[in-house]
Amino acid sequence: MKRHTILFSALILAVSAGGALAATDDLDVRRLNSSLDQLSSDPTLGGYAQGEQARAREAINQLGQFKPKDKLHGHYLYIAERRVDTAKAVAQFQDAQAKSAQLDREHDAILLESSRLDAEMARRQLEQQRMQNQMIQEEAARLQQQGVEYSQALEQAKAEGDKARQVAAAQAKVANAAKKQAALAEAAARAMRDLNSSDGGAPATTTPKKSKKSGGN
Repeated sequence: MKRHTILFSALILAVSAGGALAATDDLDVRRLNSSLDQLSSDPTLGGYAQGEQARAREAINQLGQFKPKDKLHGHYLYIAERRVDTAKAVAQFQDAQAKSAQLDREHDAILLESSRLDAEMARRQLEQQRMQNQMIQEEAARLQQQGVEYSQALEQAKAEGDKARQVAAAQAKVANAAKKQAALAEAAARAMRDLNSSDGGAPATTTPKKSKKSGGN
């Protein structure tokens, strides 16, 4: 009876140990599957590293075919864990690459927009400079035309001044001639008055004196 009790107890311990080992194996597979499921369902990383996720899933399935007491169990557990870690790392790397590419595209877009804005600003500055140059040219042309008009007016004023001086000189000559004529006329009139005065009165006679020589003869 005691021997049966011992055998029964040993059998129970063996079954319990086998159940514990099976539970451990199930926990490893469950843990790895849960980690891989979390990666595949991640809204950001789930779409990356599809090949690595498939190989990790295959490694987990291979692990499930071995019991913890099997020689190859530790080997396939290591492979499955490395495959899951690799899938996570590759997914993170591809996500970083995608984000970097997106940042590069945004940077290029910003540079393109900046170049467009710089080109637009340069175009506006050139247009403003062109308008300023046009205004300067128009003002220069206006001043040049005004200078021509002033020069023409000065020439005309000079010509009119020369003409006025010529007229004044001619008038002065005429005035001088008139003065001379007036003086001559006045002299002639005075002479006529003197002549008329001498005709109307007794002329004064003077007896010439005889020389002493003549009187002695």
